Amino acid sequence: MTSSGKVWFVGAGPGAADLLTLRAARVIADADLVIWAASLVHADVLGHARADAEIVDSSQLPVEGVLPLYERAARRGLTVARIHSGDPALWGAVQEQLDLCRALGLAVEIVPGVSSFTAVAAIAGRELTVPEVAQSVILTRLEGGKTPMPPGERVRDFARHGTTMALFLSAARSGQAQAELLAGGYPADTPAVVAYRATWPDELVVRCTVGTLAATVKEHRLWKHTLFLVGPALAAAGTRSHLYHPGHFHTYRRAEPAARAELRRRAAARPTGPTDGSR
Repeated sequence: MTSSGKVWFVGAGPGAADLLTLRAARVIADADLVIWAASLVHADVLGHARADAEIVDSSQLPVEGVLPLYERAARRGLTVARIHSGDPALWGAVQEQLDLCRALGLAVEIVPGVSSFTAVAAIAGRELTVPEVAQSVILTRLEGGKTPMPPGERVRDFARHGTTMALFLSAARSGQAQAELLAGGYPADTPAVVAYRATWPDELVVRCTVGTLAATVKEHRLWKHTLFLVGPALAAAGTRSHLYHPGHFHTYRRAEPAARAELRRRAAARPTGPTDGSR
């Protein structure tokens, strides 16, 4: 079965309407039907919709409630903009909808959006991958919630890496989150950021530590729409990337010999652990 209809899954970003991508704004403006969740997406994004577009709030609908809209789009050849908060690739319940749409013969396409963890890093004015401190970012959520976690994906297991972690959907159990982070090896004084409704008019972004995380959440009475950033990169300073170092070379720039030699000396002096030989 093939239909001339199409569903666009649009990442609306963390909240602020001007953090939509140009593509997202264009897709919403072209849509015959716009489906959005008022509980998660700021109403300002609807300003991009056509005056004659049908607008449906899905905040009280299960997937079964949205299915008739997709079926109608397939029958009538409609273009649908299905707006999701943040980026649809993360905790958006998108895959099940993609499967439904394809079964109906609808064309589907995804428009990526700004994720809340990058928005919070921007608000905090921090880079999450600081040279010699953290070169990985772990995106996860606390186990034991409504959605089961696969084996091996406990917060304490991820915490053993000691790198930057973005912890979603966990504010309602902040005490458990703090305990898991500490049990995994983050020192109590590890920097943390607690962000509520980042980029919304009522946003709240508070700096604390892993050891004061739960108390900070309770002080501000937060339990949803809250993200935690954790890791030493949130307070790191004094390191330098090789990317813009005069001793680094690439296709468009030659290295300065003295600076190159200095980089090599530093690399040789750096402690090394087990390696597979790759760099």
